[in-house]
Amino acid sequence: MQTMGISQFKSHALKILDKVAKTHETIVITKRGKPLAQITHYHKSDKNPKPGKLSDTLIFEKDILTPLGEEMWDACK
Repeated sequence: MQTMGISQFKSHALKILDKVAKTHETIVITKRGKPLAQITHYHKSDKNPKPGKLSDTLIFEKDILTPLGEEMWDACK
């Protein structure tokens, strides 16, 4: 990961953005030695989250005490 000062980025912004797009390298912009911003390559996510996608993987129990055993529920007594 490369770092550069904000003044250098300001004077060469278009050239630096082209470089990031081409090499997919991340560049951290600093101001007085402290990180200020991060320039990364943009990539569109192919994954489309779908609500309820994992609903078929869940098991619903009618009695919540039985799977753990009744002795586990008496631990606080």
